[in-house]
Amino acid sequence: MKIKKADDVEARAVETDGADGVTIRLLIHETDAAPNFYMRQFNIAPGGHTPRHVHAWEHEVYILCGSALVWSADGERPAAGGDCVFIPPNEEHQFTNAGDDELKMLCLVPKDSG
Repeated sequence: MKIKKADDVEARAVETDGADGVTIRLLIHETDAAPNFYMRQFNIAPGGHTPRHVHAWEHEVYILCGSALVWSADGERPAAGGDCVFIPPNEEHQFTNAGDDELKMLCLVPKDSG
């Protein structure tokens, strides 16, 4: 078993094309010998956003705090601290910070998601 503080994990800038004001912390990852799933924390600055993207795996997102607009082909929907978001495989999506405070969210993905 491992227990660690999220704030003790290095935050790295997301430098993917289309990302703005986003950092990632690899909370539970290959260095923890996680056999099936990885847990990542994304922080998005006010006005920032993840890239609009699509991938073959599902992921689950839990909004820790802040306000988001979650874009999909069906349009934008609001989400905020305490909300859970399920992104099915092959659904294009994007998270935008819609508030004045930092948006923090956990993202769970399969180990083999790249």
